[in-house]
Amino acid sequence: MTIHLDIITPEGMVVCQDVDRVELPGSAGRFVVLKDHAALISSLVGGDIVFGGMPGQAGQDGRVRISSGFVEVVDNHVTACVETL
Repeated sequence: MTIHLDIITPEGMVVCQDVDRVELPGSAGRFVVLKDHAALISSLVGGDIVFGGMPGQAGQDGRVRISSGFVEVVDNHVTACVETL
């Protein structure tokens, strides 16, 4: 099983796909979300959201640069509402 990742900006959906991990620039430091991560809500600061393990693209990471935002993690679903640079 994987994690479903949605990255949303004011302009619309940027990412909507299943991944194995998501690395986020939290306001208290970078953190990684893996399968079955505890539920959380966090503010995000400027940096990169890095996600990997996409089906059919082994070894390739996706990356979205953000300036700020929030993320919610619940039941293997990561939703990031962000401002991009």
